[in-house]
Amino acid sequence: MKDDDKICLECDKTVHGRIDKKFCSDYCRNSYNNKVNPESRKLIRNTNNRLRKNYKVLTKLNHLGKTKVGKISLLDAGFIFNYFTSVYITKTGNTYHYIYDQGYLKLENDYFLLVKNN
Repeated sequence: MKDDDKICLECDKTVHGRIDKKFCSDYCRNSYNNKVNPESRKLIRNTNNRLRKNYKVLTKLNHLGKTKVGKISLLDAGFIFNYFTSVYITKTGNTYHYIYDQGYLKLENDYFLLVKNN
């Protein structure tokens, strides 16, 4: 091995190629990066999975683009209200919670207006 040879940060094999290359393969690069901060990656993965499930619930219940549903229907479908991607407050003070392009507005008597933002 030469003095200017680099060693893979994951498997300790010799790295060939560009001078700034740190890994011998994509597998080693991915494996190394997956080991960095595994707790935060787990949190992000779990949050994204929850957002995906909530999005599917809204999409399934709101196939017309604008639908009124009861809170029980959302909960029965597995919807969790703590997970959303954005909040929009109208000029009149109504607060819409969005999961990407699917949103909901809390109405009276435990009903929600489901909307799709085009």
